[in-house]
Amino acid sequence: MKARIAVLPGDGIGPEVIAEAARVLQTIAQRYGHEFSLQEAPFGGIAVDEFADPLPAATLETCLSSDAVLLGAIGGPKWSAPQNLIRPESGLLRLRKELGVYANLRPVIVHPALRNASSLKPEIVDDVDLIFVRELTGGIYFGPKTRDAHQATDLCVYTAAEIERIVRVAARIAQTRRRRRLLSIDKSNVLETSRLWREVCERVVRSEFPDIALEHMLVDSAAMHLIRRPRDFDVAVTENMFGDILTDEASMLCGSLGLLPSASLGDGRRGLYEPIHGSAPDIAGRGIANPYGAILSVALLLRHSFELEQEARAVELAVERAIGDGVRTPDIAAPNHRAASTQEAGSAVVQGLR
Repeated sequence: MKARIAVLPGDGIGPEVIAEAARVLQTIAQRYGHEFSLQEAPFGGIAVDEFADPLPAATLETCLSSDAVLLGAIGGPKWSAPQNLIRPESGLLRLRKELGVYANLRPVIVHPALRNASSLKPEIVDDVDLIFVRELTGGIYFGPKTRDAHQATDLCVYTAAEIERIVRVAARIAQTRRRRRLLSIDKSNVLETSRLWREVCERVVRSEFPDIALEHMLVDSAAMHLIRRPRDFDVAVTENMFGDILTDEASMLCGSLGLLPSASLGDGRRGLYEPIHGSAPDIAGRGIANPYGAILSVALLLRHSFELEQEARAVELAVERAIGDGVRTPDIAAPNHRAASTQEAGSAVVQGLR
């Protein structure tokens, strides 16, 4: 197949991990006879510096004319001062809106070889295999905001239609899983938006997905049980801010933020794919960033935008093999073992694919 992929390396370690992800994409193309055209574009803080806009018009056009978008990471202290009016993160929110992606998939799988990399006891994280489905374009991140010298407000808004569509995505995923269970996470004891969320979720699942076992849980309980009994989680659906926080917490189950990929999807085939970690400016340029989250995001890209399941699985197996062979960056390296560089980890995956 032929496909155009917009590549947005971004800031900090973004360019380093995306370079390895791009190598994997080209290796897949060579091995399976595809033609992937990768087009880089400035995005995030680097675009603020050059264009005074985190999402320049040309970058947006590149993304909208592509079949998929691969993103590294954005932001950093340079652009995060409270007085700054232009922030890299505003570009990401705009990009999600422009692409029409509203469902953020974040799978969390603990590799057996990394059972000791987690801060939790190995017997707690063994066999963890869950997926968060986070609503991406509504809630407090997108609601109207006010600010003066004495107060600030952020309005959390959700419509029934927004909740319906994200619940359907999560329920369809649950139908493909062995346990066929869906957990909906809210704060319905306090928030009106969460009460609407729970009512709509209940209606959609009961009427359209009667084969799915539905459970509701308050977000504070979910945060606790995610650490106490993570194996009980299968598919979890939640609103924007809760999903953002809980998935960062869940990353610690497998030992590092650097391991987790994500896919942001809409109603079409084009998606936005990125590791869930930030730009980590403290380690940028040192060649020690973990590229596995970015590489696994390539697997999600192949699966969801291009329907190339064999190729996607090949990438995932190559990452599993590399980790199992001990090719681990400092964030997941075993004690008293030499840590691999970003490029060495990428090369191990490429070699596994070849």
